[in-house]
Amino acid sequence: MEQLRAELSHLLGERLSRVECVSEKADSALWSLYDAQGNPMPLLARSFSTSGVAQQLAWKISMLARSGTVRMPVVYGVMTHEEHPGPDVLLIERLRGVSVEAPARTPERWDQLKDQIVEGLLAWHRQDSRGCVGTVDSTQENLWPMWYRQRVEVLWGTLNMYHNTGLTMQDKRILFRTRECLPALFDGFNDNCVLVHGNFTLRSMLKDSRSDQLLAMVGPGVMLWAPREYELFRLADSGLAEDLLWHYLQRAPVAESFLWRRWLYLLWDEVAQLVNTGRFNRANFSLAAKSLLPWLA
Repeated sequence: MEQLRAELSHLLGERLSRVECVSEKADSALWSLYDAQGNPMPLLARSFSTSGVAQQLAWKISMLARSGTVRMPVVYGVMTHEEHPGPDVLLIERLRGVSVEAPARTPERWDQLKDQIVEGLLAWHRQDSRGCVGTVDSTQENLWPMWYRQRVEVLWGTLNMYHNTGLTMQDKRILFRTRECLPALFDGFNDNCVLVHGNFTLRSMLKDSRSDQLLAMVGPGVMLWAPREYELFRLADSGLAEDLLWHYLQRAPVAESFLWRRWLYLLWDEVAQLVNTGRFNRANFSLAAKSLLPWLA
């Protein structure tokens, strides 16, 4: 923390009295910055354990801001380390507001907020990829089922390099079975790829605490081009999230086969978290495995 404070003080040309961790994930941390007088500064620092991710997200946030109607935090810069080790840091605007996880004051306000969120998402989802699919730094011309199969095979191969993953033999049998069933699970898939937020949850949206109006979307994932259904699978962790999911589907339906692919995506997203960070959400993994089993029979 002291090294981060000293480096940011040098970068900003202003002595920081302290940096304070706001939230921490396995692969990143979000920091509040305070000036020499102890006042909060109008920007945040997000540090990453993996090099290159900060630059990827800086590029993606700027693209989402240009292509959409919802406010995104302004990117002020990226700090990287070439001469000595240290985390890459993304400097972004500090936005006011509360998470959309906080219940709205009335059902009518929640309905209005859902409309605003869905309209903001659809503005991005109208941006066609023109045949491209994939992440920010390795976009390729491909079909989504083929690209996703490649991703699953990379995750499976990496997973098998480790011995103490916390996964049971039953867990691995389910993962192996989904690999075998991928052609059937994507049978008839024909949706095009569009611009996606890539980390779409209630926590990634800010609203005004008094009016319940949508203020901004934050914390996008690295994924850039993907089908719309891949944006929606994370809306499974609460009643509000599920309600928002079905509100979107009423406006812009996706294929009926999303009923089972949402659990496929959630299952392998937890594997990706395990492989990349060493942690995963057992409850999400078990929910996805249980929900997917009927479609693997």
